[in-house]
Amino acid sequence: MEQEILAIAIVRPNEGMEQQTLEVLRALYVVMTRKGYSRDRLYRDTIEPGRYFNLRYWSSDRSRREAQEDPEVHKYWSRLGNLCVVETVYEQLVDITAEK
Repeated sequence: MEQEILAIAIVRPNEGMEQQTLEVLRALYVVMTRKGYSRDRLYRDTIEPGRYFNLRYWSSDRSRREAQEDPEVHKYWSRLGNLCVVETVYEQLVDITAEK
């Protein structure tokens, strides 16, 4: 079994689009989970309101590639492009907790 891959995206909804952004993200999470691509968590920044941290745990590198080619996933990513700005994406994080 492949190890999960953590990706973090910092998302800032466009002015007046916060609720719509959250709705689309939640719908995307349902699709990503149903298809086995990833599991996602969304956190709101308490210091800088209006900024969100999306933590995506990709099931595998293969799942990530499949999602990138999935038309249903692209539909949500396209909608998000009109609702928010993704400020930063960290896609190649490696868990070193157990390293000595």
